[in-house]
Amino acid sequence: MSASSTTPPGSSGVGRPRPTVAAMPRYRPGRDASQADVDADVGEAVKLASNENPWPPPEPVRRAVAAAAEGANRYPDHLSTELRADLARHLGVDPASVAVGAGSTGLIQQLVAAYVDPGDGIVYPWRSFEAYPVFAALAGAAVTTVGLVDHTVDVDAVAAAVTPSTRLVFIANPNNPTGTAVDTAALTRLCAAVTERVGHDTLVVVDEAYREFCDPALGDPVTDLVPHFPQVVVLRTFSKAHGLAGLRVGYAVAHPEVIATLDATLAPFLVSAPAQAGARAALECLDEIGAAVSRLVAERERMRTALVEAGFTVPPSQANFVWLPLGERTGEVYTHLERRGLVTRPFADEGVRITVADPATGDRVIEALGSWIRTAGGGAAP
Repeated sequence: MSASSTTPPGSSGVGRPRPTVAAMPRYRPGRDASQADVDADVGEAVKLASNENPWPPPEPVRRAVAAAAEGANRYPDHLSTELRADLARHLGVDPASVAVGAGSTGLIQQLVAAYVDPGDGIVYPWRSFEAYPVFAALAGAAVTTVGLVDHTVDVDAVAAAVTPSTRLVFIANPNNPTGTAVDTAALTRLCAAVTERVGHDTLVVVDEAYREFCDPALGDPVTDLVPHFPQVVVLRTFSKAHGLAGLRVGYAVAHPEVIATLDATLAPFLVSAPAQAGARAALECLDEIGAAVSRLVAERERMRTALVEAGFTVPPSQANFVWLPLGERTGEVYTHLERRGLVTRPFADEGVRITVADPATGDRVIEALGSWIRTAGGGAAP
């Protein structure tokens, strides 16, 4: 009997995926440099598409990861107990206020699983982090997006979009992909407005994947918001500044009731032993990590200044990337850069996000964009 003859009526393939899954947007990871080498036939391609740290983690972190891998035949600590305790000491909070997950993205998925039933509301600015619509669609949520103003989150408009059916508000701060950030005074205004509208039933999630690259003058949500608003959840990660993107470990700081709910949705043994060990070791290497962050921030400012002087619009960034809002010329600029071995992240008809790396790579970006202006750009940036 042929395979086709056994296919049930109405089925077009193997299995029956939920219609929500079939229709939902897919997360698009940044393109790998090795593929650009093959496709564009260029040497020394560099990936500037995923906002990764250009340098490996400090030597003590690498040693801790390797040592933990020796015990890979055993399951890790399900709740990452020692890492939670280390984070609590580092942040000055109770361990009951800290959860650990598979990166901040994993914690976003846990929050949606824990708090959102089909038809419940999720509010977030747009454009923003591409995982928000993926997880919202998977949950069957009713999504309300709020437009940016000058590439920046409009906290008052976000607050106005919250209704009694809203379960989660996501604020990427700094915003990804635009790099702009709002201070904790603005976030306090948002939380106060949400509280006035719906009490504590709606969680406000401050997603700080790029926290370490921010100006400290913007304030700290862990100290400025969490003690005053029990519905605030602050998410952070070891992927960016700490250089542990390949290990997938992040954390949440929130009211203990929220943390207990998050823990209920944590998949068994989700955060590996090497990830836990690497994160703990990173907390002992913050001086070295901070020095690397300072170099990236200085390079970010140098790149932005050069690109603005060349005629590009580049919003002030508080992350480890810069954003070029290029509109309909996005694809053209992205292709121009990739042909020169610079793999960036395009957002169709909106703009290109470029990860900041070392100064030599920054020089390549500046020169490549300058050559585009001199040729296809017609002498002026869009």
